[in-house]
Amino acid sequence: MEKASSKGSRSSLEKRVDTSSEHTGSSEHDSALDKKVWWKIDLYVLPVITMFYLLSWLDRTNLGNARVAGLQRDLKMTNTQYSIALTVTFIPYILSEIPSNLLLKIVGPNLLLPVLLTGWGIVTTLQGVVHSYAGLLVCRFFIGLLEGGVLPGIVLYLSFFYPRRKMQTRISAFFSSASLSGAFSGLLATGIMKMHGIGNRPAWAWIFILEGLFTVVFGILTFFLLPRSPAHAYFLNQQEKDYVVGQLRADGAIGADDKADSFSWAEVRQTFRLPQVWLLGFVYFFNGTIVYSLGYFTPSIVQGLGYTPIRTQLMTVGPYAAAFFLTNVTSYIGDKYRCRGVIIVFCSICCITGFAMFLGSHHKATLYGSLFMTIGGINCSSPPLAAWVANNTAPHVRRATALAFLSMITNSGGILSTWLLGSLSPAPRYTMATRVLLSFSILMGLFAVLTLAYLHDQNKKKKVIRETTTKTEEAEGLGDRSAWYEYIL
Repeated sequence: MEKASSKGSRSSLEKRVDTSSEHTGSSEHDSALDKKVWWKIDLYVLPVITMFYLLSWLDRTNLGNARVAGLQRDLKMTNTQYSIALTVTFIPYILSEIPSNLLLKIVGPNLLLPVLLTGWGIVTTLQGVVHSYAGLLVCRFFIGLLEGGVLPGIVLYLSFFYPRRKMQTRISAFFSSASLSGAFSGLLATGIMKMHGIGNRPAWAWIFILEGLFTVVFGILTFFLLPRSPAHAYFLNQQEKDYVVGQLRADGAIGADDKADSFSWAEVRQTFRLPQVWLLGFVYFFNGTIVYSLGYFTPSIVQGLGYTPIRTQLMTVGPYAAAFFLTNVTSYIGDKYRCRGVIIVFCSICCITGFAMFLGSHHKATLYGSLFMTIGGINCSSPPLAAWVANNTAPHVRRATALAFLSMITNSGGILSTWLLGSLSPAPRYTMATRVLLSFSILMGLFAVLTLAYLHDQNKKKKVIRETTTKTEEAEGLGDRSAWYEYIL
């Protein structure tokens, strides 16, 4: 009996050690390898992906900076026409997201993503030579068509490389670049506005031309920088490649074999049967409306406080710089404590506070200060949202579909934003729009709590199943519905 007990204890201990090693690299060798591998991927993949999203956000929202620089006046556009120009971007953007994400693995992210990046850079540059409203509409359509697959594509791409527990800080690295681009675009636009008249072109044209040309050059470089997957990563040796794949499989981030992650229409349909996808759909819609309202109209909001065009561009830098800091801090907390929903609730509280300040005050400093709360709050909500979806949907096709579908919902909110502040709610107070965005901030937090409650309940049910059965008794192909796939809260 003693031997059996000893053997059982030793077996239990070995099992705990193996499990710990599998998930955290507890042995010295695995710990060193673990740090080396993720550091390498962070070094070679994250900067490229971060620049991808920075340029995507910059080239999509620089229309707001161009508007302040005289675009609307020179093209003789009404506020309604400006809203139409923004809306035209979203329609092809939304329609292209699911097809692009489903094609990502088939074509290869190392080819598809650079093609999209280079293509929209060319179109952005062409915006600088338009002479009519119709020409602007054509450019905005193709920018939307080419950029549509980028956001869900790069979140899906990161899930090829990182276990679920490491996703939010990495997603934050590129999502916070949206905050950085908001600050950077203000500084850049300030400098470019001094080029007014060079080459007989107005300042707004140079904003598009210079930013677009940089995107084209970087897009060409990415053909040589992006690896297709960990197995094709030129910066990893074979041992490191095997370790990454092993970690991803142990974590449930990828299937046990290629067949598990192969394309299946059945898996696409399964995505729309997941309650967490529909619950998060509401959160995504409210988030998207707020994100794009502030992304497109912050320069106009700041200008409405009485600042000159150049001063306006500079004043947009502060709130976005603060958002960059807040996004990275909350994402570190989110990964460290494996909490996504709580961070989103915190973000909604920041937005509620900011919109209440803007709605209830007439003091210039308070109105400007409210942007730090709203821009900071909504920007730091995006990484946990994306990570939450990527963490809690499996296998690959289900995850790809969910990310693209929810990104479509986000951009549907973007369509609402173009009209909400564009023509339905007059400047400079945007009273009706602010009330709507305040309500959406409250609802965003509410649906995040409901999602938390649902996932927590599912984890309790899965724990009961694990205690009363074995994994071999479970049906195959359950993906995230498996009792051994624990949802991250």
